[in-house]
Amino acid sequence: MRLAMAQMSSTDSPDANLEIVLDGVRDASAAGADLVVFPEAAMCRFGVSLRDVAQPLDGPWASAVAAAADAHGVAVAAGMFTPAPDGRIRNTVLVARPGRAPLAYDKIHLYDAFGFAESRTVAPGHRPLVFDVGDCTVGVATCYDIRFPALFTELARRGAQMIVVPTSWGSRPGKLEQWEILTRARALDSTAYVAGVGQAEPSDPAIRDSLAPTGIGHSRLSDPFGSVIADYDSAVQMGVHDIDLALTDKARSALAVLANARDIPRLDRTNPHD
Repeated sequence: MRLAMAQMSSTDSPDANLEIVLDGVRDASAAGADLVVFPEAAMCRFGVSLRDVAQPLDGPWASAVAAAADAHGVAVAAGMFTPAPDGRIRNTVLVARPGRAPLAYDKIHLYDAFGFAESRTVAPGHRPLVFDVGDCTVGVATCYDIRFPALFTELARRGAQMIVVPTSWGSRPGKLEQWEILTRARALDSTAYVAGVGQAEPSDPAIRDSLAPTGIGHSRLSDPFGSVIADYDSAVQMGVHDIDLALTDKARSALAVLANARDIPRLDRTNPHD
């Protein structure tokens, strides 16, 4: 399959960001992509009130992306925000495929770290998501999810040959090095391609230096053996990459980490001597 990775820099305007996404869908289709992946928060950057911009999956923002997927014959994964019943919102990845109903992955692991508390305004998801694009089964994770290997191995057990990770990474010291390690490690854990697609580094210093995780760029594609196929810099850009799905089968036969895994008993914290 052919994958497009669209590293964009979201503004605080969902309408302006929608135009960027629609242009990216058109460009990805023209390049022959089967799937184009945009970052987390493609709908609106972090650091503003997301409750004011959240829309349901059948709202105008997602519907416009789905219409573009239909018109251009390319699948799309893009980060947006949807309302949650408890008054918070969900950090959602919209999956739009030509001629099919849109799907949604709601981020399971919330970013309550490095001085940021996503759970104050965002409700967690509970269900992993895999979907098909042609002959490829694709899993979805979002940003902070990449620190939790169990999600990636579960997606692989559900058949994922590639896992896309829309991301808006924080810019604190050491974070880039962690991102580089984590993308390769999760590819090895799942013996799947891992496509981490990040928000580009904001050009406005006030946004770039805020506590909100507004992006550092450095989208990265790793293969099922953990080798880096593509490594972007911090600027806005789109790359198109051909994916050899046979390499996933080869890695799962050679490394066999999924087949060899055993369930490990978890410590009962109420009875640590159990």
